This record gives sequence, structure tokens and C-alpha cells, in this order.
Amino acid sequence: MSTTSQPVPIVVERDSAGFSETGPRLKLRPGEIHVWRQGISVTAEEVRSFWELLSADERSRAERYRFEASRRTFVICRGMLRSFLGCYLGEQPARLEFAYTQYGRPELVRSSEQNSVEFNLSHTADFALLAFSRDRRIGIDIERVRGDFDTSEIAERFFSECERSRLREIASAERHLAFFRCWTRKEAFIKALGEGLSHPLGTFDVSIERESPPRLLATRPDATDAEHWLLWDVTVPTGYVAALAGEV
Repeated sequence: MSTTSQPVPIVVERDSAGFSETGPRLKLRPGEIHVWRQGISVTAEEVRSFWELLSADERSRAERYRFEASRRTFVICRGMLRSFLGCYLGEQPARLEFAYTQYGRPELVRSSEQNSVEFNLSHTADFALLAFSRDRRIGIDIERVRGDFDTSEIAERFFSECERSRLREIASAERHLAFFRCWTRKEAFIKALGEGLSHPLGTFDVSIERESPPRLLATRPDATDAEHWLLWDVTVPTGYVAALAGEV
């Protein structure tokens, strides 16, 4: 994937209700990023349908999950991913092949770069986001705003010095939500890089204030890296926070 400068992408958000893998081919134009919202609550019949789309190694991976809820979520998310990719590429979802990077990120095995699609997925226990692009690296993250753990402790451990300082200045009533705003933006960025949590969260800064637009403020050690990325907030139900990162 080239990292040369590209036009500012257009983000198109859609709900998956009414989506059908047997419907017309989805059009993903250069310069667009499509984000699909998908509820995890589906029927048993739909779960079986998604299972039929999975490869042998995906089924094996699903069966290794200890809890049924986790197994079910994996099947739904991977089945939906295959369904969308099939519609974008004009191919049978079950015939798509994935390879995995050293960090475990799935990538399409393609014979032609001209017909390739970049993608990323994130989910909670009951909600998922899927992002697709033709021509740039992307990352997406969604989190449920939980109140059962100490966000300040996690922030002090993982956030950058700048982010920790800014978080302390936010009114206590707003601080908990600001933590999740910061976390999803950072997660989206490192997922777009393809390195996951192997990329230290303290080596870059994102905006966190409610009134500030989502931005990658600084990157270290190369300060120019920040110029090549954009962040967006993603529309999700109350009680969730989500962010998208895209290469420019």
C-alpha cells in the first residue's frame, strides 16, 4: 500500500439493516471510506448462515473460544465481514481467502491489487462496526462506556504525558467519557497502522476534549507522521463511543 498523499477521504456511514449478500454489488469508489453499523443480536438461523461462509481455519478458531457468547460473536462478525467483502468485490463470500500479518491482522489474499479492498472491524458484546476502503489504510474502534473500572489508572499507565495532563484538566463529570473518547481514537490509529497494541500508546497524542474535533496531534519519533492521518468520530448508540482513522 502506497503512503503517498491522497485526497481527503469521504466517510459514508450506513446501517446494515436491509443489507443482503444476494443484493446488487456494493460500489466503493476511490477516496471513500464506508462504515457499516451491525447489531450482534441475530437469529440462530443467521448464525448458521454465517457459519457456512467460514473457512476451515476460521471454524477451528471459533471452536477454540471457551464461552458460547464469544464463539457466536466471532462467527457473526467474520461472516458479516465476508458478506460485505463479497458484495464489494463481486465474489462469493465463502471463497475469499485471508492471510495474517505478524500482528494477527487479517488481509485479503488477492491476485490483483486493482480489485483489492482494505478493511477493519471492531465490536463489543452486542454491536459491531465494519470499515472498508479501496485505497488507504484504515482502522476503527468501538467501546461501550463502562463504569466498572478505574479509567484514571489505565490512562496514567498507557496514555501519553500530554493526554494525561489534558485529561486531568477536564471536569470530573466529563472525564470518564473523555477517557473512552481518547481510547477509541488511539485504538483506531494503531489498528490502521496494523500493529495493534504492539505500537506503544504513549508515542502519539490525540485530541480528547468534547468540543475539539478528533485529531492526531503529534507522533513520535517522526513528527511528520501525524500529517498523513485523519480521525473521525463515528455515530453509534448512546452508551458507546467509536472512532475511525484513515490515511491521507
